[in-house]
Amino acid sequence: MVTSRWTAAPAQAASPRRRGPVLERAILDAALEQLSTVGWGGLTMEGVAAGAQTGKAAVYRRWPSKEDLVVHALRAGLPQIDSAPDLGGVREELLQLCRQMREAMFSRPGFALRAVLHECDSETAERFRDVIFEGVVEPGVKLIKEVVRRGIARGEVRSGGMDDYVCDVIPAMLMYRSKVCGSEWTDEEFEDLIDQVMVPLLRR
Repeated sequence: MVTSRWTAAPAQAASPRRRGPVLERAILDAALEQLSTVGWGGLTMEGVAAGAQTGKAAVYRRWPSKEDLVVHALRAGLPQIDSAPDLGGVREELLQLCRQMREAMFSRPGFALRAVLHECDSETAERFRDVIFEGVVEPGVKLIKEVVRRGIARGEVRSGGMDDYVCDVIPAMLMYRSKVCGSEWTDEEFEDLIDQVMVPLLRR
């Protein structure tokens, strides 16, 4: 006799009720998942609640709007690049740092962030300015300055290489390509950026 896969499946125990940080983490994960799949325009509080397997009221109790929820989800989820690679040369270190930043932008929170950048109107995007600056731009600039500082100490970078405008170039170009052009960086394009822009700016 052939047994139906539906009747043969054992009964599943009800999921235990989640509370506190466990439930909050599930909701934030569901928000990031929605952002990375359906985008900012498609994200709803109801969809997030369904993805987290909880009630809509549990979401609204913590975040009164989807803007509040997404700000929290992005702040909690964006990958941290904690250190700049020490490879013995500024060119190689900046290339590796660019790849690390690209990897972060291709993570699920990175996709979510780009959905916000691409779809939000200017008024809504204003709410995410601090998230983008604190989570993406500021850490990137800090690590670039660390690479440049080591290059100055090794004698391969001019003494004025720590200029803010110089250290803003890579994050600015990454954001420009993603936000304005809607495209990503290949390894070859990273090499061109470093060789044609950064190395001439930093050269002694």
